[in-house]
Amino acid sequence: MAPIKLLLVDDDETVLTGLETVLGAHEFEIVTASNAVEALQHIASQSFDVVLSDLHMPGDGDGLTVVSAMRHTNPKAVTLLLSANPDMTQATAAILRQVDEVVLKPVNAGLILGVIQQRLAQDVPPPRSQTVEAAATVLERESASISQEWLEKMNATGGLTAAPITLEEQSEHLPDALREIVYRLRYPQPLGSMTLFSMAALQHGARRRRQGFPAPLLVEEARALQVVLFQAVQRNIERIGIGQFPGTLMVIADEVNAQLLQSLAGYENEKLAAFSQAAIPAQGREKAEHERNRGPERTASSVRMPKTSVF
Repeated sequence: MAPIKLLLVDDDETVLTGLETVLGAHEFEIVTASNAVEALQHIASQSFDVVLSDLHMPGDGDGLTVVSAMRHTNPKAVTLLLSANPDMTQATAAILRQVDEVVLKPVNAGLILGVIQQRLAQDVPPPRSQTVEAAATVLERESASISQEWLEKMNATGGLTAAPITLEEQSEHLPDALREIVYRLRYPQPLGSMTLFSMAALQHGARRRRQGFPAPLLVEEARALQVVLFQAVQRNIERIGIGQFPGTLMVIADEVNAQLLQSLAGYENEKLAAFSQAAIPAQGREKAEHERNRGPERTASSVRMPKTSVF
């Protein structure tokens, strides 16, 4: 019978050495990692029957990241988390849907050995939760309800009543905004880098100025969008998985802020809209008309962008 292969992950060298000694004496083949990144490298290159990981570790990723990766590569593997926090509060239910058991510290090697042996002895493992989905896929599917919730939130604050616009005009920018957020989640960019140019956000800012709204409305709209997106993620936390939760929120916040900055730039660059055509010389009218017709061909370098983040 082949030995049971176990991945042991903990940043505490004492815990790592102690568990490796005890479990190794019971014919487990142990592979150790001191952080999540190292653990992911092992998971990508080897096959494991059990993963035992500390929940909280310094650096990129944590125990939930390790468990999520293991679930994708080997759904039948026994997954255990070590935690020093006896009160897991709201996260407990969602965590237990991804792992077989949470073992509290201080570490009791005998207890852990018993839990592993019991789990491995089960002929039919207990049912796991539904397959974890990418946050981008979930938000894309929820786009209609997100738009409706955003509209209700804006109507509740009265922010869209300052100018007479139709219901369609109130939320016509949302489909493009949500598509760009989903794209950002699927194709990660460095946080805060402003590498993606959004013509849709630029045009939205210009449109709001033409409609007669003050610039602070753009900030109010962005905050409302961020809130309903966070709520959508929270509602679907079991489907998305705890492991994706922090990164998803950071990307959403960064992308909403980037869109806001570009909307403000569009609002600022729409100053010429306040002048009548008669007040602009013929040559200037031709140039302005040419620039409007070029619309989508404009580049980020042709637009004045605010230099600081609003959030």
